[in-house]
Amino acid sequence: MPSPRADRALQALLIGFAVLALAVVSSIWLAQRQQTAFGWVKHTLEVQNQLATVLSHMQDAETGQRGYLLTGRREFLKPYNAAVSGMDRELDRLDASIADNPSQRARAQKVRRLIHERIARLQHNVAAKQRGEPIEVAVLVQGGRLMDDIRTTLAGMNAEEQDLLVRRTEAAKLQGLLITGTLIASALATLLLGAFVVRDGRRRVDAAMAARDALAYSNEQLKTEAANREAAETQVRQLQKMEAVGQLTGGIAHDFNNMLAVVLGSLDMAKRRLLSDPPRAATYIENAVEGAQRATQLTGRLLAFSRQQALAPLAMDVNKLVGGVSEMLRRTIGEDLRVETVLAGGLWRSFVDPGQVENAILNLCVNGRDAMPDGGRLTIETSNAHLDDAYASAHAEVIPGQYVMVSVTDTGVGMLQDVADRAFDPFYTTKGVGKGTGLGLSQVHGFVKQSGGHVKIYSEPGVGTTVKVYLPRHTGADEISDIETASPHEAPRAQYGEVVLVVEDDERVRHLSVDALRELGYTVVQASDANQALAVLTIQPKVDLLFTDIVMPDMNGRRLADKARETWPDLKVLYTTGYTRNAIVHNGMLDANVAFLPKPFTIEQLAVKVRQVIDGLGANRPA
Repeated sequence: MPSPRADRALQALLIGFAVLALAVVSSIWLAQRQQTAFGWVKHTLEVQNQLATVLSHMQDAETGQRGYLLTGRREFLKPYNAAVSGMDRELDRLDASIADNPSQRARAQKVRRLIHERIARLQHNVAAKQRGEPIEVAVLVQGGRLMDDIRTTLAGMNAEEQDLLVRRTEAAKLQGLLITGTLIASALATLLLGAFVVRDGRRRVDAAMAARDALAYSNEQLKTEAANREAAETQVRQLQKMEAVGQLTGGIAHDFNNMLAVVLGSLDMAKRRLLSDPPRAATYIENAVEGAQRATQLTGRLLAFSRQQALAPLAMDVNKLVGGVSEMLRRTIGEDLRVETVLAGGLWRSFVDPGQVENAILNLCVNGRDAMPDGGRLTIETSNAHLDDAYASAHAEVIPGQYVMVSVTDTGVGMLQDVADRAFDPFYTTKGVGKGTGLGLSQVHGFVKQSGGHVKIYSEPGVGTTVKVYLPRHTGADEISDIETASPHEAPRAQYGEVVLVVEDDERVRHLSVDALRELGYTVVQASDANQALAVLTIQPKVDLLFTDIVMPDMNGRRLADKARETWPDLKVLYTTGYTRNAIVHNGMLDANVAFLPKPFTIEQLAVKVRQVIDGLGANRPA
């Protein structure tokens, strides 16, 4: 007959298992709740996107009508007709997406009424223009008021969805915290149960059979504990991953929204001032171009951080590059900072992208300058270095071997260890608002890792910081590639009779490229896909350059070029894309003898690159 102590022990075990089972069930329930919460967050984002689409269609109709009324040119009616014909479909999608929200449905009905009324007025104005009748100013004013009502109503709907997004996001976060708490409680319960079982097993040591049963039970409990611990660790890793993704997407959204605000706002103001104040409109256009260029730089930094940029490495003398950078820094970095260089004699060559090395050094120097607000000394040093097996085993992704080391040292405020540990995280910065994007060091880290190198930070608060960049040693041919490129004051133009074939599946991008090349004096033929391009090559007696996008349906740009060169082996090719994938880039490096111009590009960059490729000078170097 079991003793009262054994009965109590059994009861305690049953209660413990019940608590543990309750915790597991709670975790599953909370996970389902969290999934539902994330579903509502996604739904809110879809509604906001649909609101933006409706507004965009209405603005397209407004802009097309205005352009037609001002100029009489029928091409302005294309966006107008497209927007008007698709408006009911977009409004139906909006109704479907807000079917769960009575207040939003009421606003949507108002928006539909206002839009139909505004479209009717737009159609009336267009018809009057086509008949040659004058448009009354009062009609235009009433139309403007209708458009303002549409924007205001849509803005109110978007504001409500934004409020829902905030609340639903907080709800999802709360569910995550509850899941974490439940898992911790499960782990603690498991540990307590394990401890109880061990103690109870010791009490039964005199009974061999009981001891054997206790040992078997303990083993099962340990297995359960290990499984629960692994599940908890997996959950923690997932939460950390979500936190990193949230920080990254939040940083991207913040910076891109700021840049898009500059671009859209400036273009809107330029449109308003184009006729009344052309110089003012030109200023707004320059602001928009600057905002777009900053967005281009941001995407380049993100590609560098993710190790996805197209690198064009050359065998180079790092000392020569550091010397040029230090001279530029002495002229520009400030009188209260002293720049020193320590260049090693007999420095090995490195096979890396010179432009990216220069950007990395400049990024490190700018960080060093910002760390010395009261002045100080900035030292750039080069040396040969060997990272041995012991160092490689202690640092992830380091391959033992010989490296060319470039270090940048400042005498600034320094960093605490926890700050240094996060210095390479994207959008992490200790600088004040507006003084740093948090992408400089992550860009350096991504480029160095993509190049097969290593980067290390050494810092001490109040003493300063040293960042060491290790670039792989190049052991190939002795000749050093010339990394100097001339920057012409005027974009080079076409020579007489030169023909360029532009292949691009995106119609708007293709038209921009065609117009830019014609502006530069080239005769341009165009194709919307690879098959059409091959047909054009067959009937076109002379093509000096094939300018093709890489990412296209059915046949990509690389396959197009290879197929074309089977018939025209001397055909010169210039590739372009916003993301290279694997067509012309392998292991992060541009293929040999490949000319590449990344999107987006300016007309000056296009002019220089096209001229280089036609003249046989532009292979394996992105613009």
